[in-house]
Amino acid sequence: MKATGIVVEYNPLHNGHVYHAQQARNATNADVIIAVMSGNFLQRGEPSFVDKWTRTKMALASGVDIVFELPYRFATSNAPLFAQGAVELLDAVGCESFCFGSEDGNIEPFQNSLRLIDRHTVQYESAVKNAVAEGISYPMALNKAYKIIQAGHPEIPVADLSMPNNILGFHYMAAVQSIGSSMEAVTIKRMGAGYHDDTLDSQKIASATGIRKSFFSTETLDEVSDFIPQATRRLLIEWDAERKAFGNWDTFYPYLRYIILRDGPSRLRSIADVSEGIENLIFRAAQSHDSFQSFMDAVKSKRYTWTRIQRMLTHILTGFTKEMRSKMEKPSYLRLLGMTNEGRSYLSGRKKNLGLPLISKVASFSDPALKMDISASDIYALALGKGSDHSKIGLDYVTSPIMENHFSSKSFK
Repeated sequence: MKATGIVVEYNPLHNGHVYHAQQARNATNADVIIAVMSGNFLQRGEPSFVDKWTRTKMALASGVDIVFELPYRFATSNAPLFAQGAVELLDAVGCESFCFGSEDGNIEPFQNSLRLIDRHTVQYESAVKNAVAEGISYPMALNKAYKIIQAGHPEIPVADLSMPNNILGFHYMAAVQSIGSSMEAVTIKRMGAGYHDDTLDSQKIASATGIRKSFFSTETLDEVSDFIPQATRRLLIEWDAERKAFGNWDTFYPYLRYIILRDGPSRLRSIADVSEGIENLIFRAAQSHDSFQSFMDAVKSKRYTWTRIQRMLTHILTGFTKEMRSKMEKPSYLRLLGMTNEGRSYLSGRKKNLGLPLISKVASFSDPALKMDISASDIYALALGKGSDHSKIGLDYVTSPIMENHFSSKSFK
């Protein structure tokens, strides 16, 4: 069976994501689509709208055959490390190709960009270093260095690395190259609203950001129903009835603020991504601000992007330290969240040839990264449920991989 990989967050899954899965299958003639999906905390340093199990159900109902969890260490990292972790998992499970959405919609500019940077590595790295020294953010420094290299070769069509999906696509391809994988890269043009857009689109394809913003402003799914599959709508309604809350920083901020004030700058300094004295600014902001928005307004600067700060805060909330991160250089397992019958057949045929151990029951496997995944899930559940009966602690130990056909809890064996 031929497998094609995709990297997703589904926060929540919408019509554009269904289109992506369909086009990935069609473009590569795949028998199965395998998704690597972030857990309960996401790449931009945010708690997920709903948990990983609910998003797995959305995926399996919408064209995905297997869902693996991207470990916390990579799911909450910058674009290069996020891509590295996801690509290594897709390679380990035997994907022949992977497909990403992009603003360009053409693979050649990405290939040209990789070759261009490879040929000018010293100049590129020097330009990045100089840009960072000027006080601009790391993502902006990368793009500035890239434009310096690009300017010397205007005749070569290259990818626009100022666009969010193009940036991730570029790093996926760079990761494939760095690990020597034979996976073929395929891209499709992103349809409808952009990645960061907070508006809804007349094409019935909206960004997940726009869907969440609409929901939190109206507290109803009515305005977004045209932009999400029926399965997503049903699962969100079920979630609301059971959990009474959706994940966002406004809900989580009281818990974050407590931890910051309890630990103080000296302990915050040990947290992953916290550097250059920003722990003092974070502590002062927590002392003075009782809302997440005002807290972020006090901390954000030219040097520290909103996303970078949110990643720090996610690590503060979960207690993820620099020392812990140093022990998690590479993915060390394939955490199975769910599958269809086709996905089950694929795994059954390949289980002796997987590049990493396959985990369907967390109690049977011991690993620091897996322990962190479980801890992050419990912290997410506690904060979301505000410590009430709606908190769902320990789901990783009692939830087996989900089967799409009737959302049962059958284990993969």
